[in-house]
Amino acid sequence: MWKKVPVSTRARVEFVNIDGFVEEAVRAEGVADGVCYIYVPHTTAGITINENADPAVREDIIKELNKIVPFDDNYRHLEGNAAAHIKACLVGFSQMVPVEGGKLVLGTWQSIYFCEFDGPRRRHIYVHVIRG
Repeated sequence: MWKKVPVSTRARVEFVNIDGFVEEAVRAEGVADGVCYIYVPHTTAGITINENADPAVREDIIKELNKIVPFDDNYRHLEGNAAAHIKACLVGFSQMVPVEGGKLVLGTWQSIYFCEFDGPRRRHIYVHVIRG
């Protein structure tokens, strides 16, 4: 069963740590071993796994994405958020994390991040845990 989880963002571009939301979904399902899927149903947001110890890493990722895909670059999309669509495509819309012993199998410095590229907004993610 997919669990719908709300995520609120406060900035135009922001990485929000969603480990707690995902871990709660795993606990609620009572799955000891398996796989956890996390999916973002938005075209201007994404999901990634990266460094959780030094916030400068997230800042660097955002800075470089903004360099690669600037907000204003004569895009044809008229809503003014073409850069957000492109960044979301680059980051991706889903992740898969193994579950072992009822816990997410993440590296020591890894966390799961909801990536906002067109905020601030109220969004949601879907989490699904499958027994292994």
